[in-house]
Amino acid sequence: MDLGAVRTFVAVAEAGQFQKAAADLSITQQAVSKRVAALERELGVRLFTRVPRGAELTIDGRAFLPHARELLRVAERAVTSVRAGRRPLRVDVINSRGAASGLMRGFHRAYPEVDLDVLMLVEIETAVAAVRSGAIDASFRAVAMPGRPLPEDLESVRVVDEPLQLLTGPAHALADVRSVSVAQLAGHRIWMPGLTPGTEWAAYYDDLVAEFGLTVEATGPNFGSDALLDTIADTPGLATFMGEHTRLIWPAGHGLRRIPVTDPAPVYPHSLIWRRDNPHPALATLRAHLAAATAGHDAAGTWRPDWVAPH
Repeated sequence: MDLGAVRTFVAVAEAGQFQKAAADLSITQQAVSKRVAALERELGVRLFTRVPRGAELTIDGRAFLPHARELLRVAERAVTSVRAGRRPLRVDVINSRGAASGLMRGFHRAYPEVDLDVLMLVEIETAVAAVRSGAIDASFRAVAMPGRPLPEDLESVRVVDEPLQLLTGPAHALADVRSVSVAQLAGHRIWMPGLTPGTEWAAYYDDLVAEFGLTVEATGPNFGSDALLDTIADTPGLATFMGEHTRLIWPAGHGLRRIPVTDPAPVYPHSLIWRRDNPHPALATLRAHLAAATAGHDAAGTWRPDWVAPH
């Protein structure tokens, strides 16, 4: 359907006159008449009745008007969705309570005028494909996975190294320590359901296990964080890892403990990836904000997998 004719129809309906609509659209009255006539031929109905004071909508015209307005709104949204600077900045944060989500909340506080569309994609392949296609503008990932170089049309930068913490219930053998070394974790069962093979976090924990001889179990279905916290609270022999910046809430009766891991402190390397030719102006603002807001990469006394490039 010719959107120009639809726009002209709406203008006449709102003005009540062909002449006034022509002035509003900055075209001739003859052009208005031709567009309306063409739309009427396409629809097979009369849209207006000529009256002494101008033009009145017919029954069919009144029925078509709300749909015509919606057509114009949809067209505007379609244009806005691909017009850099007018559409929201689309960023994948993986989950709602992790470090990446916290970084984006900080960005929003610093730049409330930037429209954001925050998504949560699970698989790295999905996120990379979405960045490459332009469906999203950026994604937070530990992208330097072994055997999977970043595509040449993408760029990445490490934005924060997040220390791991041990999460235990109140009856766990390590519940009352202020910190725990990696060596002290040997022999303890660390339960992490949801470590899907092929994901960047599974690759990270595979290397952590191989380096320090830990026991990380990914058995059982992943019923979400609430079920995980319930199980850790009720099972003295189980613990789990979580990021220092992860924000979780649990009932006070759980008595859970968050314990820093040291000597060395394992850190999870969060990176931002984006397409090199992405023109969205807010993307540059986000990158500058993250560069200023994060620091401490490759600090002494920390550990990261060998496949994570030095900052």
